Parts: sequence; structure tokens; C-alpha cells
Amino acid sequence: MEENNYRGHVVVVSYPCRGHINPLLQFAKRLASKGVKATFVTTQNTHASVTATNTTVEAISDGLEPVALETFKNDGIKILTRLIRKFQNTNFPVDCIVYDSVMPRALDVARKHNIQGAAFFTNSASESTPLLLPGLPPLNFRDLPNFFKSPEKHPAYKDMKLNQFSNLGMVDWILGNTFQDLEGKDQGSVSKFWPGKMIGPMVPSFYMDGRVEGNKGYGASLWEPLNEKCLRWLETKPTKSVVYISFGSTVSLTIQQMEELAWAFKESDFKFLWVIRESEHGKLPSGFRESIDEKGMLVAWCNQLELLAHKATGCFVTHCGWNSTLEGLSLGVPMVGMPQWDDQFTNAKHIEEIWRVGVRVKQDENGIVTKEEMVMSLNEVMVDSEKRKEIERNGRKWSQLAKEAVDEGGSSDKHINDFFQHLLPANRRK
Repeated sequence: MEENNYRGHVVVVSYPCRGHINPLLQFAKRLASKGVKATFVTTQNTHASVTATNTTVEAISDGLEPVALETFKNDGIKILTRLIRKFQNTNFPVDCIVYDSVMPRALDVARKHNIQGAAFFTNSASESTPLLLPGLPPLNFRDLPNFFKSPEKHPAYKDMKLNQFSNLGMVDWILGNTFQDLEGKDQGSVSKFWPGKMIGPMVPSFYMDGRVEGNKGYGASLWEPLNEKCLRWLETKPTKSVVYISFGSTVSLTIQQMEELAWAFKESDFKFLWVIRESEHGKLPSGFRESIDEKGMLVAWCNQLELLAHKATGCFVTHCGWNSTLEGLSLGVPMVGMPQWDDQFTNAKHIEEIWRVGVRVKQDENGIVTKEEMVMSLNEVMVDSEKRKEIERNGRKWSQLAKEAVDEGGSSDKHINDFFQHLLPANRRK
């Protein structure tokens, strides 16, 4: 990057798990495509798996694990400080730290060095403060995150989520991985209280506006994908005939729940591709793998975006994590929501009732989604009916709006431009 073309230097710091790394790394790529120098910071454990054209990747600490945020308050802060100082007397001093909102101590580093600080929220604007923000739809008990429903059962996670807001009044920017049309009134309500900007969806450009060259994947492959095996199987299936099932990288279902789902997918009228981590395979019913023949395929991991974009994919059975929800929306794929924790319950409500792009399964009195319930839900979104047609129409609408948001002149594109314009020398924080 030539100095006379300098458009600012942003350090992007991510919480070290896939659901956080992907959108933050994608944001770094978007900035780099606009001429901003972007340095992406992750842990040494995940450093080797992260690749990004035009974006520098730095490791911060071996000790910064998903369950050890305390480490960041000590060693992580020191290492981040050294990283900022490394650039201090170069042609590319750091102008802003964009940090994962669950790491509010990163703002201390920004303030200490008199540079801008921006909190990046990896969930929707609707979830940030349930029941308090004007403009939210009514949220019933089943729609709330676990730590609100039973705070005594999730003390560490509750503290981590609430700490996101501990110094939010001091930040220069709040960046949300969502887009204006999707959030509606919620987005306007957030901006009244905080300097919020919707800059999403942070989905690779290949599937959206195509303006970031070579940006077909997130660039954070924490597991080896099985693209060829998945795609070869899909190529033999008719259009919109396959149910794709994935509950993300961390959800662990009970043996009883796995058995109910296994028989549901086998006994339904649809082909299925199910992503199951190796550690979960022992929960499947005895003989299940051998009994499904060509009807189904079990894989440890696949490139989700390629699968969702494939013509054979008819619906997406999802845990409703925010990244997966945005991917389903952006590609217009009907969804069957089976939320497990955190914001997934709120996301599932929006999928079914607000955006109307899918359905949400119901649990029985023991908290289990039965075989019959899952089959019924699959029929609702897969069988040709008025319900299916409505879901597909809404899916096409939201997909188009998502692409327009990140395309040139779209709402998210304008917000990103506003952000980096403030990094230019004449506009920097004094």
C-alpha cells in the first residue's frame, strides 16, 4: 500500500471461535478492499487456520481460549499493546481497534493510545437488550436467551454477555453484523442510545455483491472441509430436494434428541445431508449409518455456503446461530429452526414470525423435538404448498435486500464508508 493512498489502519480483534472469527475476518476483508490497511488478530491456536488476501494476520496469545476471557484482561491486553506500539513509528500507525464486543477491555488499549475504538456485535440488533429496546416484537419466554430465562444456570456466560455493555458509552463506533432493512425499527432504536452502524451481512462477497476479488470463503477453516464429497453427492439429486442439517460447531445434543432426529430424517420423504462432528457420531442409533443408503449422507464438515447455494438444497435445518441465520437469509434458503441457546431462540422467532422464511420446531414437555414434530416441520417447508411458496417469496425478498445492503451505495456499504472516512488524517481522533 502506497503511503499517498493511505486510508487508515484498523486492527480487528476476534473472540477465538468460528462464529466470531468469520464475520470479523470478513469485515477486515471489506475494509482492505476499500484501501484500508487491516490487521486481523486471533490466537495462536487459530492463527494457522486463518488466511485472508490483503489482510495481515497476527497471533495474540496461546492462552486466549473460548472459556478463558480473563486471560485477555491480563496477557492479552499487554500483547495487543505491543502490537499497537509496533506500528506506532511506521508509515501505518493504527487508527482504530475494532474488537469483538465480548472483549470490552480492548477499548482500554485504544484509549491509552488515543486511537478510535469500535465494538463489533456478532448478533442481531434485536438480541442485544431483549424487552428493553423500543421497536422489538413481543418476546415470549421461549424466545429469550438461556441466561435470561435461567441466569443462575449460566453465570459465566451471563457475565460475559452483560460485560459487552460495560464501557459501551465510551466507544466511537458500534458495528453490527446485520443490515438496516432486516432490523427495521430495532436499528433506529439502537442508534438513539449508541453510535451504532449496521455493516452486514458479513457473508463472503462471492455470494453477495461480488465486489471483493477472490472472496469466496471466510478464510477461517478451523476444520478440513469435505467439499468434493458433499458436492459429488448433491450433483446426483434433483433441484430443491435435499434437506441440509447443521447445528454449528459447538452444539451438542443429547442421545435421545439425536435418536429422534435420526429417525425423523430417515423416515421423512426427503433426501438429507447431515453435518455431524465425529464426537457426536456415537449418539446415533445402532445401525443408522448403514440403513440410510443413498437417502442420506453424514459428513463431519462441509462448506456451508456452497451447500446453501447449491440448486439441490431445498431447506436448511439450523440451530439459528446468527452467522447461519444470515447465510440462510442471504441465499434465500427456507429454514427449519431448532434453537439451543443464547440468541438462537430470538433468531428462530424472527425466522418464523417476523421475516417468515421458515418454521420453528416445538419441544415436548421434556425439552425434546420429537420425530413426528421434525417430520411435520420438514413437510411445511419442503412440500409444494402455499406455505412453501410464501416462504420462498420472502426468502427471495430478503436475499435481494441483503445483497443490496452490501453492494455499492447500499446502506451497509455507506456505513462502512462512513467508518473508514473517519480514519483519514483530517478526521482522526485528537
